[in-house]
Amino acid sequence: MKLNNIEHVFFDLDHTLWDFEKNSELAFKEIFEKQKIAIEIDEFLKVYSPINFRYWELYRNNSVSKEALRYGRLKESFDSLKFETEDATINEIAHEYIEYLPKNNHLLEGSLELLELFKNKYRLHIITNGFEEVQHKKMKSSGIHQYFETITTSEEAGVKKPHPGIFQTAMDKSGANIDRSVMIGDNLEADIIGAHKFGLQVIYLNSENNGEQRQFPQVQKLKELLDYL
Repeated sequence: MKLNNIEHVFFDLDHTLWDFEKNSELAFKEIFEKQKIAIEIDEFLKVYSPINFRYWELYRNNSVSKEALRYGRLKESFDSLKFETEDATINEIAHEYIEYLPKNNHLLEGSLELLELFKNKYRLHIITNGFEEVQHKKMKSSGIHQYFETITTSEEAGVKKPHPGIFQTAMDKSGANIDRSVMIGDNLEADIIGAHKFGLQVIYLNSENNGEQRQFPQVQKLKELLDYL
């Protein structure tokens, strides 16, 4: 079912357009080789991924700081793997990860093709909880920065999705009419429920086909957005 009268399309970035999992794996591979960390990447990521997800939930709810997130997710992962390393090394890896991560440029399947189709049809924007100093670099290295009129980060807004304040900041920056705007993202709580409560139309990118929520329009692949837009 097509959404009518849409003029502004707001995207989340990580896990929605930018392939966070692939790019994160490449960053850790490079860092572990440099630091001589004797852990298989697949083994590390199996432990790290759910820990990282939990830390981002805590960060979104203001339960941990940015610094605590960067250190804690690594510390817990190494501890779970019974890999002993000094705090100084963990802090160094945390710093290098932020440096190396945005250098990788893999996008999710269909991202560029979709943006090419949308660029002359809609005004495009990003709303992200990612860190200010990293998100712009990610977009530039992956070649998608030029598609977006505005990029609103949680650090700029002072609040994180699903807080209405970040959506209001994005509206103010873009000059968008809420009734003519749609939010697309992969996180049901932060992107979809948050935007819906604010008053935006939403489309849930449910790549993993998790659960059976039927309240909101959803797609598994980016190309399926053409069914709605």
